[in-house]
Amino acid sequence: MIKEIIVVEGRDDEAAVKAAVDAGTLATHGYGINQATLARIRKAYEGPGIIILTDPDHAGERIRERLAVLFPRAKHAHLSRETAEKDGDVGVENAAPENIRTALERARCTTEAREPVFSAADLAAWGLSGTREAAARRDRLGKALGIGYGNGRTFLKRLNCFGVTREEFELHGKALFAGGDPTAQ
Repeated sequence: MIKEIIVVEGRDDEAAVKAAVDAGTLATHGYGINQATLARIRKAYEGPGIIILTDPDHAGERIRERLAVLFPRAKHAHLSRETAEKDGDVGVENAAPENIRTALERARCTTEAREPVFSAADLAAWGLSGTREAAARRDRLGKALGIGYGNGRTFLKRLNCFGVTREEFELHGKALFAGGDPTAQ
């Protein structure tokens, strides 16, 4: 059983999470989260804690950003678009139970403001920006680290705010990208 409450977007997402794990859930019912729902989320946040698991699409990311501001110590779980897509529809409700479990196992808290570990130069050095393959490489590394996909700026922000260590980054990067050559496919 997962002690935190899983915050998702809708009822179908709640059903998918409950089919995958033994956990309580709360649905935001979209971006226009009403005050009663926010109060329930706050109570869960102050009690057992929350894990935010939104759809890997634009709307889901906007909801995640809003909740992250309101609940800065929340954990974040990420599904990739490919594991949450069915017949052109992207959402938590389409993810297989094992993918939901993996995302929740890899959930991370944001870290307190500190000196960034990673810079744009790191992304460039590892072929995560400035190349034709950069998006695919960020997608693969984001899955391995459990931080999800993002454009270069978002990916860099996630590396730093979710507490990814340089050792963890390099370990996964070397495993994914030809045994250590950051620019090798």
